Amino acid sequence: MGYQVSGRHAHMGMSVTISAAAAEDTEQILKLQYLAFQREAELYGNYRIQPLTQTLDSLKAELESDTVLVARLGDEVVGTVRGSVDEDGTGKIAKLCVHPRLQGHGLGARLLRAVEEALAGHAETTRFRLHTGHKSESNLRLYRNAGYVQVGGRTASDGVRLVILEKEATDAADFAVSA
Repeated sequence: MGYQVSGRHAHMGMSVTISAAAAEDTEQILKLQYLAFQREAELYGNYRIQPLTQTLDSLKAELESDTVLVARLGDEVVGTVRGSVDEDGTGKIAKLCVHPRLQGHGLGARLLRAVEEALAGHAETTRFRLHTGHKSESNLRLYRNAGYVQVGGRTASDGVRLVILEKEATDAADFAVSA
């Protein structure tokens, strides 16, 4: 999967590419995750949110079992997202994050589309589901713009109120064309 991101995303003459993560990316992914989720932690006054407490071993296990994509700028991992398909055909998307200095340029939307495309490759995928904190306006805007609708909410084990959003997998192709 060699998705090419260029144009206004080009930075220092290099373009951002999205591909499957490799085992040697785990430390960079975890560092990026810690950095990118600081703002969420501040928003909720809670530094025990799962992305900030995840261990390297836990991430390595996800890399083996799930779809993990990275966005690279040269050798640097500047974005990442995870996905998996459960037994009822739900493509679960998680831990979408972009380096703070590259946020606001559409890279999050491109990562979201890329993981949807990867998960849609599983014949059993019927819908995509993700969640974000109820105060995370920029995340909610990104997901709504990508066609997600709120289907519920819950309080995570860390106490953060989450908004659960879904969209039908059949919509993914339509959004990719219109985007």
